[in-house]
Amino acid sequence: MGAPRAHHSRPAASRHLLPCGEGGVDVGMLVLRPAAARCALVLAHGAGAGMEHPFMEGVGAALFGERIATLRFDFPYIAAGRPLPPRVGTLVPLLRRVVGVAPDLLSGLPLLAGGKSMGGRVASLAQAESDLAGVRGLVFLGFPLHPAGRPGTGRADHLSGVDLPTFWVSGTRDALADPGLLRSTVASLGGRATLHEIADADHGFGVPRRSGRTGEDVWGEVARAVSAWVEATFGF
Repeated sequence: MGAPRAHHSRPAASRHLLPCGEGGVDVGMLVLRPAAARCALVLAHGAGAGMEHPFMEGVGAALFGERIATLRFDFPYIAAGRPLPPRVGTLVPLLRRVVGVAPDLLSGLPLLAGGKSMGGRVASLAQAESDLAGVRGLVFLGFPLHPAGRPGTGRADHLSGVDLPTFWVSGTRDALADPGLLRSTVASLGGRATLHEIADADHGFGVPRRSGRTGEDVWGEVARAVSAWVEATFGF
């Protein structure tokens, strides 16, 4: 499924700048906060597209509808116009800086961190390295468990050192997360990990046309699932 078009009625985000990011590149940020927000999610983008990709816009708007604020940002390689990210571990310090400014931008809302694909992986690496300040849980939207065509679970080894609740959303046709391997990985983490599967969705949460579902339908499912997990896990 191609990237769905932006919806004309989506809420407007406020723009912010984190000066002097990695490599001297200023970091653009977008805050989308409902008036009666319950919590906030620092939402990092995937490897191939930045914070204004239709997926990021769509999920952000859907979470807004569930009264979950989002803070999106561009990793510096995106701002510099480079098509591919550096080694994923080098992105951890920047994510940590964004988490550090989140309380001021979001008025101290209860904080979660995570992201799409690589963005969620970066958040997990950061938390495994040392606690992300103020973060209560991690949200992975399409966690890239392994490279396409090379099933394995090595990318999740560090998660045994993450003691926060984690919420995983994954498509059953995700080429970067074999469903059986992902289920066993989540199960191995015990009660602190929860998995929500999207039927027939690929890594980008695209679904076949025959399903009759639109991108916004899927983004709505993602947001409702995150919202239900937040309420069940944290009570807000």
